[in-house]
Amino acid sequence: MSTETPPQLAFDELGTPLRDTTFVVFDLETTGGSHEDDAITEFGAVKVRGGEVLGEFATLVDPGRGIPPEVVALTGITDVMVCAAPKLDAVLPAFLEFAAGAVLVAHNSGFDVGFLKTACARLGYPWPKPAVVCTVRLGRRVLSREEAPSCKLSALAALFRASTTPVHRALDDAKATVDVLHGLLERVGSLGVQTVEELLDYIPEVTPAQRRKRTLAEDLPHEPGVYLFRGPSDEVLYVGTASDLRRRVRQYFTGSETRARLREMVALAERVDHVVCAHPLEAEVRELRLISAHKPAYNRRSKNPRDAWWVVLTDEPFPRLSLVRTARDGALGPFRGRARAEEAMQAMQAATGVRPCTVKIPAKSPSATPCALAELERCAAPCAGRQSAQEYAPAVAAVASLVAGASTDPLRRLALRLTELAEARRFEQARADRDRMRTLVRGLDRGQRLAALAAVAELVAARPDGAGGWEFAVVRHGRLASAGVARRGVRPMPVVELLVASAETVLPGEGPLRGAVGEEVALVLRWLDRPGTRMVQCSSPWAEPAGCAATWRGWLERADAAREAWRAVD
Repeated sequence: MSTETPPQLAFDELGTPLRDTTFVVFDLETTGGSHEDDAITEFGAVKVRGGEVLGEFATLVDPGRGIPPEVVALTGITDVMVCAAPKLDAVLPAFLEFAAGAVLVAHNSGFDVGFLKTACARLGYPWPKPAVVCTVRLGRRVLSREEAPSCKLSALAALFRASTTPVHRALDDAKATVDVLHGLLERVGSLGVQTVEELLDYIPEVTPAQRRKRTLAEDLPHEPGVYLFRGPSDEVLYVGTASDLRRRVRQYFTGSETRARLREMVALAERVDHVVCAHPLEAEVRELRLISAHKPAYNRRSKNPRDAWWVVLTDEPFPRLSLVRTARDGALGPFRGRARAEEAMQAMQAATGVRPCTVKIPAKSPSATPCALAELERCAAPCAGRQSAQEYAPAVAAVASLVAGASTDPLRRLALRLTELAEARRFEQARADRDRMRTLVRGLDRGQRLAALAAVAELVAARPDGAGGWEFAVVRHGRLASAGVARRGVRPMPVVELLVASAETVLPGEGPLRGAVGEEVALVLRWLDRPGTRMVQCSSPWAEPAGCAATWRGWLERADAAREAWRAVD
């Protein structure tokens, strides 16, 4: 027998003791089993704390419809009994007030909570998201099959010698559930479950090995940051972010983590490293960089953030569009997948007149045989000498001006083409062209916004931290170069000066993003775009070009809505 003393929990880990927790044990009677189609006919609830009854709530409810005979036979509630009862819009707010701040308890809670959530949605009340304990699930975790072959309320009430017999009336069933709850809590108490948090963690199935690994989170602070699970060979298995490192990592060792992939990762983990961050933006950026550096086996995204796709003009006498992995000046992107990049390229070819073929065309005396695209009037056939380099040049210039945000004339030509196709009742072709244009407009808008931020050599921004202080970010060419906070009462500008002086040096590279990773620039831009962010200082104006694709966002919203409507019909 082991005599090892379990580690003592710190005060902030103790949670809410069960003896100090207010539970509202409730039951509903309804006209049927569907919370979408049926209605509530009766509420019954008992509020308890520390084994003492604090109050009761009971009322019939007019469901606004007839009660089926089989339900009348089961509950004894008739149409005559509910005809003078209050309607749900009067009862629901009273029940929500009665249960406010308490842990809800119900036998087969999914049924009762489902009706409550639907009622809140229909009557315009926000669902308060209380903690919920289901005595059916708890009973199945605590009791053996030999002791409790059935977990029906009547069976458990008999097992725990409940003072009230459940009879399919809301208040009586709630009273019986109170006795069942107290009996189950006595059982889990002997297993070391002493708080609400431990109870909620205990109810789902958790292996002993998984539970033992909770010690891996003991040394983590209650701070925002990045955590790294490491395996037997010190390899990084998984990287994540958290606003509270200890609380988040502890969740991996409880039933709240249901993903099989991450349960497997936890089984392999030997330790958890962490990096404390000033605020969530720094945590997200560090997570991205660590995933890129370590390529953890259990992370699915961002392992190769530089493997984006770009659309570029080739360097030849009659340039064409090409897909590449490495960005250079004038490129359109980044796109997360090749398919999206191809769609944008096809739309740009149609919009600008750039040739869609991949034939190498010499500068002098081209004499190739025109392909089918020329017959379809989708190409002016420069390969056959039908178009000179000077005549072809406007198409190349249209691509450059569209990507740079100097002009959206090519988009107007595409929109006009969609109108012509619709008027000719060529709806399938119009839909395909619209979807390609959507990808192009979205890619242009995103790329131009990211490029505008990456063009700024240095930018310092601040956001309120919600407690009277400030969160700061020093951004250089789209990269997070430094991050910090000035807590309430601390003068902010000296903190800004220190952050700027200690910030990472960023040398701009090639391409629209000056060598930065698109995902990181997007994270920074999202943080800067949030309401409440303020600009502290900026080395040069941060602005988007006047002819940028942002002017087409209204069209994009309408196209998105049309696409969703078509999907619904299809």
